[in-house]
Amino acid sequence: MTKQAGSSARWTSNINHVNASPAMQAWLTDQMSLTVKLMQRCERFRVQRLMQGNARVLRDEVQAIDLPRRVAVQQREVLLRCDEQPVVYAHTVVPLTATASDWPFFGRLGERSLGTTLFGDPRVQRGVLEYARLRVCHPLMRRAAQALDVDIAMPLFARRCLYRRRQGLLLVTEIFLPALDRIGPARE
Repeated sequence: MTKQAGSSARWTSNINHVNASPAMQAWLTDQMSLTVKLMQRCERFRVQRLMQGNARVLRDEVQAIDLPRRVAVQQREVLLRCDEQPVVYAHTVVPLTATASDWPFFGRLGERSLGTTLFGDPRVQRGVLEYARLRVCHPLMRRAAQALDVDIAMPLFARRCLYRRRQGLLLVTEIFLPALDRIGPARE
């Protein structure tokens, strides 16, 4: 079982350690662009940017993004919506040293999908997916609850992946929200 200490998550590359249902495992482990997968399942897909700017990297992100300690990073937080239902809360961090040189488009994404950009750029290398079951006390869970204006009373499944473009690193964390269960299968 994945253990968590306080407000940090313990991430694992073994999907069996998070005790997800088969349906949730399919979402968590899918290697295709999450944007594309969601677009196949709804009439209208939309990225809602919640914030973008400098902030301190979270404790459980420091090692993943190869930083020496909790320093400032560029971060972006969005909700991915299917037919206006928020189904994924996504959080991305980029070290400040990499934003202009290796990820020049990052600051100009606005409400565009980061996934479309990452999967469309042949210079981007995708790392290994990691999984966790985030407790309600995790900072990203609190931010997701605030964005949704609801109390989230149960742990939610999340995945994260480290991307590399040239020498720059970018870490994307995606929290799968309860409304994901209500979207249909892929459309023909």
